[in-house]
Amino acid sequence: MKKLTIGSAVYDDYEGVYFTYQSLRLNNAFNDDDIDYVIIDNNPSSNQGKAVEKFCKDSNKIRYFPFEEKVSNSVKNEIFNHAEGKFCMSIDCHILFEPSAVNKLLNLFEENPESEDLYHGCLLYDQLESHSPVTHMDPIWRGNMLGTWANDNRGKDINADPFEIPMHGCGVFATRTDSWLGFNEKFLGFGGEEGYIHEKYKQQGRKIWCAPFLRWIHRFNRPLGIPYPLIIEDRIRNYVIGHQELGLPLDDLINHFNETQPHINLNYLINNI
Repeated sequence: MKKLTIGSAVYDDYEGVYFTYQSLRLNNAFNDDDIDYVIIDNNPSSNQGKAVEKFCKDSNKIRYFPFEEKVSNSVKNEIFNHAEGKFCMSIDCHILFEPSAVNKLLNLFEENPESEDLYHGCLLYDQLESHSPVTHMDPIWRGNMLGTWANDNRGKDINADPFEIPMHGCGVFATRTDSWLGFNEKFLGFGGEEGYIHEKYKQQGRKIWCAPFLRWIHRFNRPLGIPYPLIIEDRIRNYVIGHQELGLPLDDLINHFNETQPHINLNYLINNI
């Protein structure tokens, strides 16, 4: 068994896949036998999808799986379903890690082989330095989503021990493969992951960690536009489904979207889930 699967759910992002995974392979060549790479392609029939498939096959190291049953953030579950590593890390397909990050993560998992917790790292902004790394999210509603970037001073020390956090973005997260609790399969489209998956872990008595050494940058800008559909009703629906699954009250959710999306009939949307 491999020690770690690293995988991404992808929708028309050949350049992201190429540079993210070539960077991973170059920086972790000495761990090649320990790492399993997986791509779940959510739009395999497009030109970008075909290019991603060819790249994965040409690499001889990246396992490629098409998935067209639905377009959703919950497709990330397929990374865990196909993982051959004892632990599994889901990453966005347009991020880069500091060179030693993955090796240190492998060491952490070797020291905690039976952990069922959820692990995140520190997000760095594009300037890379002269700012506090983003260590977590605070559970605050803003801009049509739950969670605002936040900093804990412990994240400034790359050698600091992992510490507990309330929640984080889902651009990078890892857990033991066979203990993954999963995103609700009823999720459609995008949005609703953050906070939901963290509360799901907490309700099972598990912890959420930030590992300061697991530092990464994320390509947020999309000058050519976002290729997949972003439908606000899908996002709201996912939040409602997640809240109902976990037995959480809907009050804050309803208040927020009534303010930001007053044209949407929330009662109708909720009653028709």
